[in-house]
Amino acid sequence: MTDPNQQMLDDLNKMGKVGFDANFEPEYLEASGDRMRMRWSAGPGLHQPMGIVHGGAYCSVIESVASIGASLWLGERGHVVGVNNNTDFLRATREGVLEAVGEPVHRGRTQQIWRVTITNEEGKLVAQGQVRLQNIVDTAHLGK
Repeated sequence: MTDPNQQMLDDLNKMGKVGFDANFEPEYLEASGDRMRMRWSAGPGLHQPMGIVHGGAYCSVIESVASIGASLWLGERGHVVGVNNNTDFLRATREGVLEAVGEPVHRGRTQQIWRVTITNEEGKLVAQGQVRLQNIVDTAHLGK
């Protein structure tokens, strides 16, 4: 019998191989509506002109981790969309494996706030962010 949590991680890791997120090669290690944990690769493909990871890469990872966690919490009730992403860049990185951990700060009827921290292989904080997400129950109009 397949473990449902492992199946979800396998599905997330498969999704991470296509589309925009494939740029940072995510590996989801933990996924629930209460906590998300993802490893990702920093390298030249994510660099800005000065040879360090572009701030947009951190913002993208933070948004992905928060959005997936928020979606898992909301479940079948609807979808979530990010409406604000505040990210602080604390330590420059050139390459290596980074880890992002996300946890909810607030989960309400119409909105959620998730905080995500990113650490390097030495456990030093590289970036942190907070994402506000809108819970959308009437999803028929999304994307129109």
